[in-house]
Amino acid sequence: MLVAAAILVIRIQLLAFTGANVIGVNYGLNGDNLPPPEQVIDLYGRCQINFVRLFEPRHEVLEALRGRPQLLSLGTKNEEIQSIASSQQASDEWVKTHVVPFVDNVNIGYITVGNEVIPGTNAQYVGQAINNILNSLNNYGITKQIKVTTVLPGTSLASSYPPSAGAFTNEAAAVLKDIAQNLWHRGFPIMINVYPYFAYASDPSHISLDYALFQSKDPVVRDGPYLYYNLFDAMVDAFHSALEKIDVPNVTLAISESGWPSAGNEPYTSIENAQKYNKNLMDHVLGGKGTPRRPGQTFDTFLFEMFNENQKPAGVEQNFGFFYPNMQPIYPFWPC
Repeated sequence: MLVAAAILVIRIQLLAFTGANVIGVNYGLNGDNLPPPEQVIDLYGRCQINFVRLFEPRHEVLEALRGRPQLLSLGTKNEEIQSIASSQQASDEWVKTHVVPFVDNVNIGYITVGNEVIPGTNAQYVGQAINNILNSLNNYGITKQIKVTTVLPGTSLASSYPPSAGAFTNEAAAVLKDIAQNLWHRGFPIMINVYPYFAYASDPSHISLDYALFQSKDPVVRDGPYLYYNLFDAMVDAFHSALEKIDVPNVTLAISESGWPSAGNEPYTSIENAQKYNKNLMDHVLGGKGTPRRPGQTFDTFLFEMFNENQKPAGVEQNFGFFYPNMQPIYPFWPC
């Protein structure tokens, strides 16, 4: 009865949701036993998952999305960024190949230039690559708004505790100020990957499971006037603080990845913990409360991820999925 009630709540939330923010699920393809994309997109539909994040332009997935209602976040490959940044012609060719043939009947909402490349050797190219992609969309007469952005890892922060001390590494800050200002002027968010699981599992003696799973009844961290009841908000607000320190306080954030593995590092991983984290994260995001530093601010959020993928490194990396490759649920969650 409790499982049925939980699924009913999720069904009501998804049906009632009308658009201030979107809950989606990452669709990775690092497995040799995954179902065909057509079946996967059918599964998204049956489960009322209304946003798909794709890490690279896989045309078999784009074909499966034709005529479907799901919004799509489409990524470039990291190794393509330098070429896209260095040549408008190369950028035009990327858009001509991966966007133009699909844009009329695939609901592309985002293009992400790189995944977790700041800081790193490709970081210097991200800002220009974003501009070139935007120019290419205009060159091909694509008038629908597609938000072009990038995805930051937690390692882009030099400090994150307390949240008010959040600050980017020098290397990240050097490129992010111009990128963030550009995105803010256009009304586009920066995407961030946020994993309370990894923080908790690396320091369980100082971070409580309840704090990581959104289950604390009392504030755990007091940071000046800001009270933190969950680790997710603290991690997100560390990014807000870092953006304030590079003088771009008003750019918004979207969550490109967040999840909890169901196995691979016991006792910190379990089906119960994964189910609780993802359910409570969904409640938190759809509740629209924002974070202590940004109350009421909503953000698009992608849960990680659709399937367990057997070609990832063994351990937790193979166990973030909602579904086994045979499309059976790992635990009851989605209303399908």
